[in-house]
Amino acid sequence: MKKLALLFAAVWLAAASAAAQISLPQVPQVGGVLDRVPDAGDAVTSATESVRDVRRLRIRDLLRQHGRELEADPDGQPIVRSQILALAPNAAALDAARAAGFEIVRSDEMEAGALVTLRAPPRMSTRRALEQLREADPQGTYDFDHLHIESGAAPVVAMAQQGAGARARIGLIDSGVAAHESLNGAIAAQRGFSGENAIPAAHGTAVASLIVNAAPGARIYVADIYGGAPTGGASSALARALSWLASERVPVINVSLVGPRNRIVEAVVARLGAQGFLIIAAVGNDGPAAPPLYPASYAHVVGVTGVDARGRVLNEAGRGAQVDFAALGATRAAAPRDRAAPVRGTSYAAPVVAALLATRMSAPGEAEATRALAGLRAQARDLGPRGRDNTYGDGLVESSRAVAVR
Repeated sequence: MKKLALLFAAVWLAAASAAAQISLPQVPQVGGVLDRVPDAGDAVTSATESVRDVRRLRIRDLLRQHGRELEADPDGQPIVRSQILALAPNAAALDAARAAGFEIVRSDEMEAGALVTLRAPPRMSTRRALEQLREADPQGTYDFDHLHIESGAAPVVAMAQQGAGARARIGLIDSGVAAHESLNGAIAAQRGFSGENAIPAAHGTAVASLIVNAAPGARIYVADIYGGAPTGGASSALARALSWLASERVPVINVSLVGPRNRIVEAVVARLGAQGFLIIAAVGNDGPAAPPLYPASYAHVVGVTGVDARGRVLNEAGRGAQVDFAALGATRAAAPRDRAAPVRGTSYAAPVVAALLATRMSAPGEAEATRALAGLRAQARDLGPRGRDNTYGDGLVESSRAVAVR
């Protein structure tokens, strides 16, 4: 099983590199392989290893293609080379950093304070740069600029954005969103955070179509954190995107992306959560025994897993305390030429939950968020062991308009 998944992933990566719309390669459709793996014992371990291998191949390919811009952190996660993020550093800390040879690349005012991007001095490794800044300012918040990768796969599509819609307001942090018949009038705003403009691509377009399908008439605020750049999906772009959506007072934000824990993103998420914004995130497709992925595993984030047409959790879906709800993750979504195509992964379950919560929230607020979550829990269908569990969370929530793929 593991050899088959590895061979499939390797062949796909070689073929896809020339056609990718954004810098991060698309996930291969591993569902056909994993559907045949039972959810028990050694088979679960085999499934987990297979999907982890796919993720490792994606990261390895990314680092090989863009070695000048990217490198791996001590845990093997992709980061922007020579770049460190600082959240709300004080003047003394910045003065000390400059004196040590660090360059301030940019500074962005956000909800959680200024996000300062620093470049390490020449010939200093990125790891050492982070260590030195933390040693000099132990009370500060510093971290690598980690990259986040889509938590699902979709066919490639590239077209222009649409106009504005109405009713529920939802933020979408992903790639750019393309024009599609299913999205007419749905895009209220679209901004790029990894370049000047948003660049439409398959993943964000598919996710947007699932939001509209579950919440007809929804207005989507798109934050493209990829922009076709090698450093697309960086934590700095994700933090700025979250801050923009908060400034627009968008109450529910969908993030169908996964990455490692990052102190900067965690602090921004905590700030927004305390203000009553609901952030919805896919738990990832690294398998049932994989460690937690982020942002789904941060406090204040609603983690979503995916199920198939029979209500069974996807074999590749993450498990753990981070799972709050389940939704259909083997479905059909927007594809080129105004068509729909099969997609699979927790990426495509998260927007269903986001859409249903957005219909219950007109504005951000602690009381509003609490009521919306309570209402969705009451609607959820209990699966697995009685009550909340680490596979389905509080249960399965469903959209009457969803199209399951067997």
